Amino acid sequence: MNVHNHAAIVTGGASGLGAATARALAGRGARVTVVDRNADGARAVAAEIGGIAAKCDVTNEAAVLAAIALSREAHGPLRMVVHCAGVATAARIVGREGPMSQDAFERNVGVNLFGTFNVMRLTAREMSLTEPVGEERGVFIATASVAAFEGQLGQAAYAAAKGGIVALVLPAAREFAQFGIRVMAIAPGFFETPLMNALPPEAVQRLVREIPFPARFGKPEEYAHLALAIIENPSLNGETIRLDGALRLPPK
Repeated sequence: MNVHNHAAIVTGGASGLGAATARALAGRGARVTVVDRNADGARAVAAEIGGIAAKCDVTNEAAVLAAIALSREAHGPLRMVVHCAGVATAARIVGREGPMSQDAFERNVGVNLFGTFNVMRLTAREMSLTEPVGEERGVFIATASVAAFEGQLGQAAYAAAKGGIVALVLPAAREFAQFGIRVMAIAPGFFETPLMNALPPEAVQRLVREIPFPARFGKPEEYAHLALAIIENPSLNGETIRLDGALRLPPK
């Protein structure tokens, strides 16, 4: 799908991977709605790229529907969704303080997995009602993680949630094929995001040593470049692509 002049929603668009993706889509002429819980950050990115912003908790149906309606009214039929919203918290299943709290596990899975599903189900419904553009009606790209495949110590909840996203992609792609909607996921490794940039230098060096090539954190623009490539290639469907410099996570 040619992104030019088509409507896109980017969740988690106030910073990091989402902000880079919003900029890349707008740079190709897409009409972008920047969605994030951080309303000020979303508005700042939207103002920079000539888009619009929506404050949204991705686990809240009413909030997601409101963001979709805002996009529709401003930009027309929805064609592209890149879902970058998520949380990354670490805790052992059984730590020094006892077992991981149920709330901690539910929050991780709730935001990362249910948030993805919630945005997927509501935006896919929206796209299914549009007229096709050539062969297809739309594209949904989720954000998984290499932790879905090699979860480290302390990542049980996070890895379970991201693994659920990987497992969701193929059945969703098969179901949405009848509408001409593709579903893909990107599984990033270590990327230059606000969370990673807050790490001390020694921790960064230790992590970088695990990456074969390029031996550095990924750049958000590289994630955005892959998202654009997925959107523009109609044969990419039902798959999760690792974007990690050949990284394989060690146990800890």
